[in-house]
Amino acid sequence: MTKNCLRKWMLALVGNIVSLVVIAQGTASLSGNVIDKNTLQPQSGATVVLQPGNKGTTTDAAGNFRLTNLAPGSYSLTASSVNYQPKTISNLVITTGNETVLTIELEAKVSQLENVVVSGRKNTAKATSLESPLSIQRLTTEDIKANPGGNFDISKVIQSLPGVGGGVGGGGFRNDIIIRGGAPSENVFYLDGIEVPIINHFSTQGSGGGPQGILNVSFIEDVKLSSSAFDARYDNALSSVFQFKQKNGNANRLQGNFRLSGTEAAATFDGPLSKNTTFLASARRSYLQFLFQALDLPIRPNYWDFQLKTTTKINAKTTFNVIGIGAIDEFSFAAPKEATPEKLYAINSSPNINQWSYTIGASLRRLTNNGYWNLALSRNTLDNSAEKYEDNQAPQPTEQTLRVQSRETENKLRFDVTNNFDGWKLSYGAVAQLVQFDNSFSQRFRAPQYDANGTLVAPAQIISSFTDANFLRYGAFVQAGKRILNDRLALSAGLRMDANDLQNSESNPLQQLSPRISASYALSNKWNVSASYGIYYKLPSYTQLAYLNAIQSSIVYNPGEYIRSRHVVAGVEYLPSNATRFTLEGFYKKYSNYPVSLLDGVSLANKGTDFGAIGNEPVTQDGKGRAYGIEFFAQQKLTNRFFGILSYTFYRSEFTNSSGDYVRANWDNRHLLSLTWGYKFNRNWELGLKFRYQGGAPYTPFDLIASQQNYLTLGTGVFNYNQANTLTLQSFNTADVRIDKKWNFRRFTLDVFLDVQNWYGAANPGLPNYTFKRNADNTAFVTTNGQPIQQNGSNAIPVILPNDEVSILPTIGFIVEF
Repeated sequence: MTKNCLRKWMLALVGNIVSLVVIAQGTASLSGNVIDKNTLQPQSGATVVLQPGNKGTTTDAAGNFRLTNLAPGSYSLTASSVNYQPKTISNLVITTGNETVLTIELEAKVSQLENVVVSGRKNTAKATSLESPLSIQRLTTEDIKANPGGNFDISKVIQSLPGVGGGVGGGGFRNDIIIRGGAPSENVFYLDGIEVPIINHFSTQGSGGGPQGILNVSFIEDVKLSSSAFDARYDNALSSVFQFKQKNGNANRLQGNFRLSGTEAAATFDGPLSKNTTFLASARRSYLQFLFQALDLPIRPNYWDFQLKTTTKINAKTTFNVIGIGAIDEFSFAAPKEATPEKLYAINSSPNINQWSYTIGASLRRLTNNGYWNLALSRNTLDNSAEKYEDNQAPQPTEQTLRVQSRETENKLRFDVTNNFDGWKLSYGAVAQLVQFDNSFSQRFRAPQYDANGTLVAPAQIISSFTDANFLRYGAFVQAGKRILNDRLALSAGLRMDANDLQNSESNPLQQLSPRISASYALSNKWNVSASYGIYYKLPSYTQLAYLNAIQSSIVYNPGEYIRSRHVVAGVEYLPSNATRFTLEGFYKKYSNYPVSLLDGVSLANKGTDFGAIGNEPVTQDGKGRAYGIEFFAQQKLTNRFFGILSYTFYRSEFTNSSGDYVRANWDNRHLLSLTWGYKFNRNWELGLKFRYQGGAPYTPFDLIASQQNYLTLGTGVFNYNQANTLTLQSFNTADVRIDKKWNFRRFTLDVFLDVQNWYGAANPGLPNYTFKRNADNTAFVTTNGQPIQQNGSNAIPVILPNDEVSILPTIGFIVEF
């Protein structure tokens, strides 16, 4: 679409809307609940004030409040209560379409010492806690919605935070979240306290990334990223813990929104189900397959996703929550109308994928005199099916090169208690998980080799595994913290143990004893220094654990030791105002027991950004790794009209190969820079800009002989892992822009937006592709002797296709709140 056409389309849409709907602006409402952050007790009599306008109210006996007859617009809300630090929420967008529902957590005041005021700060930019005093970042729902280039995808928005990379090249279409040089499989995700293993469509089994997020931004109130100093209640994390906090449904009326963009349509509803129960529900449908067909691209991605939350207030102290999230994914191919080498390569280099996944969970929370306890029961399943053929357009059973049919299910029971007494905060709990895993996997790793006379020299190399694994995982934790020295020094320590009853893993939890300690000292009301140390463990992927490896005429399972990571982090935080935050941190991560592939000799830490699955191969588990660096973060919350985030990270990431030598990790980009800027104009116009820079990623050259022999079978080249990551891509940079305009009518709100990714047309560096030269009309391969191409490629003409195309992606859409 040309710029002129785009401009005319936008003006016509806005003009038609304005001419058809001329209704007086209505008023808006805001409601919520104020609670104690540590005990979750409701705070009656708390004061809630909106600015501008100074309109306010107080909470009732249950901590609830509601403000009505508000003029729609952007506000700052301050909640305060006796003996608590006031808390301000900025950039609170209130519309006539939907009533905003908040849960506000207040922290108890701490002491004052010698004119150094440690208490009373209204730092909306503050993100840390007693358990995790550093390496913490937060995003609100407005941060996510207004993020340029984010396209309402939380996984993409997160890439603007410090230490967060976006995959190998930096600008790819996948959401492979790389935290401080760690693999994408090292992150864990919790939704309202319930673990959700899959948050992306077309997820890579055993890793976690994918091209499109599943979570509905309309459900999210707050996102918290911990890139170190993890709370002991969270298991299996080596690089990060994401905590997604969902909103509660509106208890006053039924409401909803409908979103339509260039790639999808989504509908969300929330409201009361009964006097004590509210709900949130959504469904989303992609129509990328139609867009890609119109653009004559050979891939056809298609997905649905669904999300649900209900909240029941059984009584003043007991709350029952139910959550659900699910996705259906289909990925196929179609012959392009106009064939090019790049399009034809795409068809045979990727598998056909069919996936579905879900997580359902129920939690019961009970307030006690000094805190609360939680009991949660959940179940999650991933069904992953992938197939690949020598010719994906005309698949033949005898030419199948990849087959994955796998299902993994986890049934989880969690119980934890939090108590507060004499200035101490104590948490403890346990978890039990019943794992059910079935895996049928077969991959042709090398094509059969023939000599010039057609005699078989070496048979095809095929790796396969047809196994199941049903086992029990279990763990327990304790975490304690206290403020001392007149509350200027905050100390926290935790201990966690995890194990399982698999015969090739570890059943003794003392072998995975995971201690961690952190400290934070308030130099003044504006300066804090903090440090943490911790040892963390992660169970390898189920695909690795269940893989049967043939060694010297015997069949044994892969090793299943827990991967170990040791973190040391120190930093300083400066809070010059209630809406401004600066942090500077240094970090060091040391890995051991990392799986290393026996087939190609590289660490599995370098894998996980391709479709399908990782771990389905023989491995050893004697690999090591290290990642270290320094990161800077600056944040300005909205105070008047401007808000922005600046982050920069310099880091190194290296893992050992089968020879024990350290090699650059695939995501050793070394430099990560992100700048996000937003400005709110009059009449509900908003402009957002985002710039990202990522240093050049290392990559591995092709083994030219093996690639030529195997290309027709595999559809891709074969890498020369003896020279792993000795080459470097060009650095990546891009800029995105987003323009929003809102109209608030009497009973609904209309938001029209234009989002342009890579608006100045920067090249997107990616890994080069190996293929054979084709004729002028791309109907056949050119050969050196004019004869039909040989299966071993001996008469082919190899070609390396560059992968640095320029993609400018404009998206026009609208959101209707009603």
